[in-house]
Amino acid sequence: MESERFMLKSLRQDITQNHLQLRALIQDIGACAGTLTELQGLNGAGRSKISALRKFIDQFGDIAKEARNTELLKEVVSQREQLKKAMDDFKKANIKSMLTIEKNMKEELLKSNNEETNIRHRQKRDKEHLVKVTSSVTDQLMSISRLLADTTKRSAETLDTLVISSDSVTGTQEELKVTAGFIGQSGKLLNKFGRREFTDKILMFIAFTFFIACVLYIVQKRMF
Repeated sequence: MESERFMLKSLRQDITQNHLQLRALIQDIGACAGTLTELQGLNGAGRSKISALRKFIDQFGDIAKEARNTELLKEVVSQREQLKKAMDDFKKANIKSMLTIEKNMKEELLKSNNEETNIRHRQKRDKEHLVKVTSSVTDQLMSISRLLADTTKRSAETLDTLVISSDSVTGTQEELKVTAGFIGQSGKLLNKFGRREFTDKILMFIAFTFFIACVLYIVQKRMF
């Protein structure tokens, strides 16, 4: 029990720490207006934090399910909801940053006044770069969407477990009430039987006394 409390405390600290770090990365991604390489680096760090959070929350959820603790299961649902919201913000920050980078690239193209050959070369290069950016955005958004779907599924499973645990607790309470009623009735019957046994003993004593008196009376009559 003590080791379980220590594990839960450690997992809460890990979840909180990684959640704060993920929030900081989301802000950096939303403010990123540099190169695609910089954005990809931030995305890699963000996905790493999301993966760590999911792992810690899953471990917390496993302990809650084994303990069948309603409060812990509610906490798991809340943690998954926070992760889902963070992933939504992560996705929005990526879209915002991608649009900013694309806008800056277009402005750079418009400002270019080089010779026609250089312009064509740059346009070709920028178009290729834009294709890479678009492809990267699509892949990242699809990956985030899959993570969101998986997190939603896990939250639903945890919620189902919470409902089952609540029903089990309610059923146990009803069984205890019925058992308590049986115990109360049994106590009343035992008291009743106890009083009847005492009454029977008194009647037997009176009958025995009466029998002895009769015997003594008969013996006395025959002797005298």
